[in-house]
Amino acid sequence: MTKYVYDFAEGSKELKDLLGGKGGNLAEMANLGLPVPPGFTVTTDACRAYLRGGDEPFGLADEIGLHLERLERQAGRRLGDPADPLLVSVRSGAKFSMPGMMETILNVGLSDATVAGLAAQTGGDDRFAWDSYRRLIQMFGRTVCGVPGEAFEQALDDAKRAAGTTDDLGLDAAALRGLVTRYREIFREHTGRDFPQDAREQLDQSIRAVFNSWNGERAVLYRRQEHIPADLGTAVNIVAMVFGNLGPDSGTGVAFTRDPATGAPGVYGDYLANAQGEDVVAGIRNTVPLQQLAADDKRAYDELMVIMAKLEAHYRDLCDIEFTIERGKLWMLQTRVGKRTAAAAFVIAAQLVDEGVIDLDEALHRVTGAQLAQLMFPAFDLTQAPERLARGIAASPGAAVGAVVFDAKRAAARAARGERVILVRRETNPDDLPGMIAAQGILTSRGGKTSHAAVVARGMGKTCVCGADRIEVHDGHFTVDGRTVAEGDVVSIDGSTGTVYLGAVPVQESPVVRYFEGTLSPDADPLVAAVDRILAHADKVRRLGVRANADTEDDAARARRFGAQGIGLCRTEHMFLGERRPLVERLILAGTDDERDKALADLLPLQRADFERLFEAMNGLPVTIRLIDPPLHEFLPPLDELAVRVALEESRGEPDGHDRALLDAVQRMHEENPMLGLRGVRLGLVVPGLFAMQIRAVAEATIACRERGITVRPEIMVPLVGAVQELEAVREEALRLLGSLGVQARVGTMIEVPRAALTAGEIARAADFFSFGTNDLTQMGWGFSRDDVEGAFFTRYLELGIFGVSPFESIDRDGVGRLVRIAVDEGRRARPDLHIGVCGEHGGDPASIHFFHDAGLDYVSCSPFRVPVARLEAGRCSVVATGSDSR
Repeated sequence: MTKYVYDFAEGSKELKDLLGGKGGNLAEMANLGLPVPPGFTVTTDACRAYLRGGDEPFGLADEIGLHLERLERQAGRRLGDPADPLLVSVRSGAKFSMPGMMETILNVGLSDATVAGLAAQTGGDDRFAWDSYRRLIQMFGRTVCGVPGEAFEQALDDAKRAAGTTDDLGLDAAALRGLVTRYREIFREHTGRDFPQDAREQLDQSIRAVFNSWNGERAVLYRRQEHIPADLGTAVNIVAMVFGNLGPDSGTGVAFTRDPATGAPGVYGDYLANAQGEDVVAGIRNTVPLQQLAADDKRAYDELMVIMAKLEAHYRDLCDIEFTIERGKLWMLQTRVGKRTAAAAFVIAAQLVDEGVIDLDEALHRVTGAQLAQLMFPAFDLTQAPERLARGIAASPGAAVGAVVFDAKRAAARAARGERVILVRRETNPDDLPGMIAAQGILTSRGGKTSHAAVVARGMGKTCVCGADRIEVHDGHFTVDGRTVAEGDVVSIDGSTGTVYLGAVPVQESPVVRYFEGTLSPDADPLVAAVDRILAHADKVRRLGVRANADTEDDAARARRFGAQGIGLCRTEHMFLGERRPLVERLILAGTDDERDKALADLLPLQRADFERLFEAMNGLPVTIRLIDPPLHEFLPPLDELAVRVALEESRGEPDGHDRALLDAVQRMHEENPMLGLRGVRLGLVVPGLFAMQIRAVAEATIACRERGITVRPEIMVPLVGAVQELEAVREEALRLLGSLGVQARVGTMIEVPRAALTAGEIARAADFFSFGTNDLTQMGWGFSRDDVEGAFFTRYLELGIFGVSPFESIDRDGVGRLVRIAVDEGRRARPDLHIGVCGEHGGDPASIHFFHDAGLDYVSCSPFRVPVARLEAGRCSVVATGSDSR
């Protein structure tokens, strides 16, 4: 029979698939001899079985009962005992951290019969007992039974007003006893039944509620945002309660072994005296720095420092720790490898290498291309001395500008209309997630670096400023020092300094981009030094080459500065726009061979100059030039616009012969689906001399550059080939023309038509190289028009889980990816020396790069700004392949 429950002594962090991250790490701490309250974990297997069947799996209740008895023996108390009750917490714990997205219920086991026993345990502290009871009813009611949280909050506000206080701590035992009575009435009003008094019933219902929360709206949204698989399920941890709300010698806190925002060494965290569980991360009261604990309780602080050092040494990484002090006794409630900003990830990885804790392979594995991309975002330019409104805690770096919005739903709606917004809240909670995702940045008046807003923002790479306590948030506006900022007013928030500015502050390039541009030395900034060091190691170990998609000399020069090893895609059609459009019109309107040849002859020197500039920028590196791809009618005015113009001209008796000729040409060339029509190789075969002009321009540019001492490595790529005969026809003409000018160049093709992938063995006989055009391969493979579908129905497809991410964003491994693998295998079987790359947008996507590495490609090509990201991820592919992941 499947084992569904594990005591902490039976587990370890290596079992996180089964026990979840929280359960595995609780077990790990317990096995290290750290002060962890006794408890046990219900596995993710149980959750998945429950969600599949709609009820708990056979035998689970009995297993929980056996482990509960063992817990009661360890704690010396029994669940539901009126005289000396055991209380437990019931917490979620998935494999991957999902802060605040699933449910927690504290103080399970309290009832009318046991509340007096709890007070007796604590020396007659009635206030503590009734405070704990009201928290249970509130959490249980909202989480297990769906009672609106606002109803409880309103009752709490009413009680504070009646007591003449603004703080929960101002409520005495009598007021809290009255609040419990009101909470039970609210529970009955919304559920039609009394709050359950049986402790085991409370426990069983709480476990089921945590299971159900895996598929709660906010958890699903967070998983989609973070690309966490939906089929993992969550474990449930049942732990004996320890209490931080027993008075001034008790408290609760969250700590980091290094600064999660910057990576700076030292101890960072928040502490809140006389508080329980969620009070710190919820930002309900402003915390004090962890160092304050050293003055309040030196013994507990010193013990905590020893434990934190032990955990960082054990995990070999930044650790995020939750703890409670119960009347001077320190208890460890959780640890995990902590979430950190992108900057901190690089800095910490480099520090740990210097400290001899990890090697450079492991450092490379601990950072990601997505994090490097975040570091390339701009920062504020403060030279104009913008007006500073307030300062809070720098919780997640970046520069964010937008209109103030005070409600998560409104923020999401305004962002969907294309507005840039800043979500402003007293403190965020998991229900705010849609607005947090949509906003450019998050600003709260409460909470610290460990608040919900800070932790979630860091995980998403969002700019966040927390605990700006001079800001008073009201309905529809906030005030600070007598100034009012209304919804819709623009503010700028700096997550690196915690500063809030009024109005839009201009931004400037990040130091990482300045480093890539060559205007900032690595020695000038610790972050830049870390990026330089780790990226250099990535270049050393990676197998995949990295090229750039570039059509201009400026793009090519930037790509080279950013580390590109050549141009993997030059889209020549981009060179036919702007001032050259009239020449293309002449080509399209040519009525005779002579007119067509004259138009091509006029285009030739312009193309030659284009290629010379690219070859010069890429001196010594390969340049892959794709022959013209899109339909020629794309260079003409739209049909509807042109038809209206001609009709108006003729109705006025002022016909324009040129416009009429253009309209006739557009109507003649009109296609119902031009992306599947006369384009690419088809266009080159149908319009005589078009490809020949471009090939001649390549050859003449090569000759001119070589005469100036420039090393040129030209490659000619034929687009949209579906049959080997198409490529053979173009290749024969190209080699004949190149040979006549004494120039050698590789001739290959883009694999972007599914038939080309399926017949790659035949096509490889006529190709020196393949380059996958994954944009079109995805479009044709799925039958999606990429210009239409993303706005039309992709949002709904993502909601339904038909795919977890847009297939135009990250490669579809099962479908389009299979076409890629077939083409690689059959192409190399026919021609072992076949060089293969990818030049679609997937070439710069971190997840897709790992697929291309595994599929055996030789290089990826992407936009210039994504080149560093691709270099890093290509290095990580090699590290992952050697199995150096230690976590």
